[in-house]
Amino acid sequence: MRTLLITTAASLLIGASPAFAQSAQPAQGQQTAKPAKDPNEIICERQEEIGTRLSTQKVCKTRAEWAEERRASRMDLDKQQTQRGTSNPQ
Repeated sequence: MRTLLITTAASLLIGASPAFAQSAQPAQGQQTAKPAKDPNEIICERQEEIGTRLSTQKVCKTRAEWAEERRASRMDLDKQQTQRGTSNPQ
């Protein structure tokens, strides 16, 4: 019984050691700062046209314009979700 307990404890400790090894912080040389993304860089995306599965349209905008469009659509969605229960939507 004692050997079974010791064997089980040892296997648990050995099995858990890789998890502790991975939680160590990376070395100073490995930390690299990502350069700031240019807001005026033009990004092109393919967007599907509504009503067809085959046709796509290439839309090009600056990074700032894409961010503003995502922000505006997120705000519209939040507004619709908060007004969902009201009887007089505006």
